[in-house]
Amino acid sequence: MIFTETKLAGAFIVDVERRTDERGFFGRSWCADEFAAHGIYLPPLQANLSHNPTQGTLRGMHYQLPPHEESKLVRCTRGALYDVIVDLREESSTYGQWVGVELTADNFRQLFVPGRFAHGFLTLAPNTDAAYQVSAKYAPGAERGLRWNDSALAIAWPAVPQLVSAKDQAHPDFQPLAIPTPAASY
Repeated sequence: MIFTETKLAGAFIVDVERRTDERGFFGRSWCADEFAAHGIYLPPLQANLSHNPTQGTLRGMHYQLPPHEESKLVRCTRGALYDVIVDLREESSTYGQWVGVELTADNFRQLFVPGRFAHGFLTLAPNTDAAYQVSAKYAPGAERGLRWNDSALAIAWPAVPQLVSAKDQAHPDFQPLAIPTPAASY
């Protein structure tokens, strides 16, 4: 696997290192040892699938509060999407900044999203599917979100969303220091 750290510390683009022959290619999309070598610990406790029939569907910007924060490994398994993450770690030098990455079924690219990041995506093709490995079980009481078009974040979406749920439209604007730092555990 090829790990490329984004401008947001701890967030990585993960590309499959392809071994090709006349049949196509073979490559690994997950290896606990290689992820750990890059400081990534993602013990998957849950796997999620998102199916989106309509091009221009926006989902996000979602996160969970500590101690239920979720690290995610996101991949597009059909179609194409623009995946966006926002650093919500107030102690981080990139706090409040975002990164966007195009994930497609054809590029086999993945995005590792650390805990305490908001996450969302915009579908770029009809019938787009996303698959996630997630480090924590969904905790409804810890679920939060940020408004996808908040001017303070200034996310440069590649197209105007055509479909956004009422729930995602109602998320609040980004508020500095809104995400508590998890207590140290020993």
